[in-house]
Amino acid sequence: MTRSDFWRLGVGAWAAGALAGAEAGMAPIDYGRSFLQGRWVENRVRFWVESRTRVIDPQRTAPIDYYQCGSCKSENTFAPKELFHADNYDFLPIFGPEDGVIFRRKAWLNGNYRQVRKAGELWGGQDYKIVRPRKVRLLKTTREMRAATDAGTPLVAQTEVMDAGTGLRAIYEFPVKTMNIHDGRDLYQVDTGPVAFVDLSRRYAQTGEALRLAFVAFNGPGSADFILEAPTGITEGGKEITRVHHYSERRSVAAVNRVFACE
Repeated sequence: MTRSDFWRLGVGAWAAGALAGAEAGMAPIDYGRSFLQGRWVENRVRFWVESRTRVIDPQRTAPIDYYQCGSCKSENTFAPKELFHADNYDFLPIFGPEDGVIFRRKAWLNGNYRQVRKAGELWGGQDYKIVRPRKVRLLKTTREMRAATDAGTPLVAQTEVMDAGTGLRAIYEFPVKTMNIHDGRDLYQVDTGPVAFVDLSRRYAQTGEALRLAFVAFNGPGSADFILEAPTGITEGGKEITRVHHYSERRSVAAVNRVFACE
């Protein structure tokens, strides 16, 4: 969908409302102090929360929050030695109220890269240790964003998108890890990831099936760019020699972006 299509189809009215109601909407969390912890007696593992995706369906009474946790490497937990697997892979979990997603990324296009399971089957279920910032302030101008950046204040951003066909919405919330600033031109650009990107084009029996990994960037209030992890060819001499999972699928979407200073 182009930006002109976005406004022509009436989603612009939603965007205006989302901007107007930003301060009364989804309250940011403290990403430096928020965790999910398993209940399994053999390993009550604690995962750091790296981002949150809220899925809003007008056909449901309540939104669904998915918490994307920090990545680690595959390990032999509590082993006496050789704590990492020889055939190692990146391990990244996402947890929701009903289902969870485990991503296992090897150095090649492995078949078990993505697994959706009931959340209660993963480490015996999860205890949510979510902390709110003591003080949150919506930054309304680029000048305010520059000042908060210079002050070293932790920043949290939200990118809200909607599919006009299904009416499904998603709010991606994440700590701003990289903030680009140009003082002379009064510009900023957020670049952060990964986040749990959700396919809003249709409804899934398990919402976890709709989740993928992505990075997100924006430099204004009305659009955002995502780059999604996808099977990607590696070429040599013009010939594809192998395929890997890599952030290569680019998407530009109409969005409502918000940046908060959190203390």
